Amino acid sequence: MRVNPARSRIRVAAALSAAAALGLLAVAAVSGQTIIYSRGQNIAPVFEGWERNPDGTFSIWFGYMNRNMDEKPHIPVGPDNRLEPAPFDRGQPTYFQPRRNRYVFAAEVPADFGDREVVWTVTAHGKAESAYGSLRVDYIVDNLMKMMDTGGLGVTELEQKNQPPTVAVLGDARHTVRVGEALSLNATASDDGIPEPKAAASLWPGLATPIKDNSWGLRVAWLVYRGVGEEVTFDPEQFKTYPDYRGNSPWTPGWGPPPLPEDGRFPVTATFAEPGEYVLRVLAHHVG
Repeated sequence: MRVNPARSRIRVAAALSAAAALGLLAVAAVSGQTIIYSRGQNIAPVFEGWERNPDGTFSIWFGYMNRNMDEKPHIPVGPDNRLEPAPFDRGQPTYFQPRRNRYVFAAEVPADFGDREVVWTVTAHGKAESAYGSLRVDYIVDNLMKMMDTGGLGVTELEQKNQPPTVAVLGDARHTVRVGEALSLNATASDDGIPEPKAAASLWPGLATPIKDNSWGLRVAWLVYRGVGEEVTFDPEQFKTYPDYRGNSPWTPGWGPPPLPEDGRFPVTATFAEPGEYVLRVLAHHVG
């Protein structure tokens, strides 16, 4: 189960730069009856559920399915990436990681929201899809439900005691840097140690790792949440936060969480190749 990730907003000052246009080719990989596309496919928003907040308001949770295995579309907030009713911008991502990404952001609605809906629409490669968030009683979620959704846990008594990890950005949340200038960032994270760490395994050699057999244990990664992610380089390189059975992902067979630093800090440098405004996230996760 993961927690709301911490964020850092970066403004990159304009500087002389060059851009190259790349042609994209859709590549299909066949495994049994499943066709997985490298790129060229659209994005399906997903309504994950809702929960009541202590002040009486509600949080309506959304995730998404990026149907591409490699392509990470950047879709700015606007007609092609909007929430309705207004405001269009409710904190949704504009840079979409591949495959299924759960509980990515929550749209807060007032206590008297009633039977209305929040609709998230994303258009990619000319195809629009929408997710309809509501307060229907059969969609209520809590930490236990999130844990079962993301990691298949919550069955045993010990698993039910599991608490989400904590994570926080250290220092200023907003920065301004020049193109090509390395920006030092740092975060702290901790966990209760439930469940015990283990590497991802596959029940069927050569096939995908089932959801409950991905890597367990605290893992922390920085990623681009808004902005053109291909223009951002992290050092050290960060592992993938989405399912990728081919390598460097908690779903890759044999992948285990890196050793935790003694001081609980996770520093990184980010370098930006193009000017613009970016939002980076640091994500603490320990299963699923």
